[in-house]
Amino acid sequence: MDWLDTEEQAAFRNQVRGFINERLPEFYRQQAVDNRPRGLEGDWQENLVHGTPEAKQAATEWAKALNERGWVAPHWPQAYGGAGMTTMEQFIFNQEMAEADAPMVGGAGLSLLGPTVLVHGTDEQKARLLPPTLSGEYLWAQGFSEPGAGSDLASLQTRAVRDGDEYVVNGQKLWTSTAHKSNWLFGMFRTDPEAPKHRGISFLVMDMSTPGLTVRPIISMGWEHATNETFYEDVRVPVANRIGEENRGWYVGVTLLDFERSNISGAIHIRRQLDGLIGVAKSDEGQRWLQHGGLKRERHAIAEHYIESEVMFNFSFRIVSMQARGVIPNYEASTSKMYHSELLQRVSRTGIKTYGLYGNLWDPDEPLAPQKATFTQSNVHSVVMTIAGGSSEIQRNIISTRGLGLPRG
Repeated sequence: MDWLDTEEQAAFRNQVRGFINERLPEFYRQQAVDNRPRGLEGDWQENLVHGTPEAKQAATEWAKALNERGWVAPHWPQAYGGAGMTTMEQFIFNQEMAEADAPMVGGAGLSLLGPTVLVHGTDEQKARLLPPTLSGEYLWAQGFSEPGAGSDLASLQTRAVRDGDEYVVNGQKLWTSTAHKSNWLFGMFRTDPEAPKHRGISFLVMDMSTPGLTVRPIISMGWEHATNETFYEDVRVPVANRIGEENRGWYVGVTLLDFERSNISGAIHIRRQLDGLIGVAKSDEGQRWLQHGGLKRERHAIAEHYIESEVMFNFSFRIVSMQARGVIPNYEASTSKMYHSELLQRVSRTGIKTYGLYGNLWDPDEPLAPQKATFTQSNVHSVVMTIAGGSSEIQRNIISTRGLGLPRG
């Protein structure tokens, strides 16, 4: 790996920094100053539709600025409305956006479904699905997990039975993030129950206003409504909405998960949290929180976490370096995903212990809550991170078999 920018990369980095300095709306700048946890939802495309008047105005301004450069979807080809950035340009773009805590490429549509349709979709599907996804007209939810198929996703049982030019879908999905705010859904459904479990699955997209599809909220332990359970009762989906071949949807879904696990901004967000904690520790005002807290006990952990954030950055940089050479990351992406989700939990626990009893304050608007209660909030919301997107246990299996060559079973 080469950690230094080339002359062209350095010029592009300066271009991105200048763009953010000039065009990032004040609403998002203030969010960055407050450094509040955003939970599992809240990207700028959702703000366009569901935000407060202030959020909608900021999202409109930000969308206009991004659209002027084709940066709404930097990783999409220019022919489909993206910027056509190289892998390293995407890395630089995402790194600078994360450093400024600016709203990045958001939502399941732009970051997950779009790249998957570009790989596996027909020309007709690309023309029909990609433009409204780019504009935010289609807000997407991901329908993968089920009550009996979470980490072992290939065990899913929600059926899609072919009936002429349609599939009839029956079953249930769990942990369907932002389904209550979305109008389209993509997911994997079993089309051949007699086939081995990794086969007999098809990848379908559907309009969420289709009769028979019901969304019910799941409220998290942090009182957040970000995810849902969805029920399918004779939901009719056109065969034209199948991405890829029938009974080969597992391989389409795996392509999507490769995009999901290539995280290159997580280390920067963790470092921002630690920088805020260190800044408080050095300030006179911060002493009211720390005099009865555990700074002396936790200072070595804080230093260790900062080093770990650098390790996390290098995991991500390794993935990007592989992609730049045309190599598809496999166990490397699992290593990065697992390390990031577990580090996020460790950092939040350390932050709470550093602030002592003040770490119990939950409300970000409470004057006595240190750092807008960022560690208290992130501690609760991070519980799911070692499960969502593939549990740490599954990631360890992938690392051991595909990375270390250890035998199965």
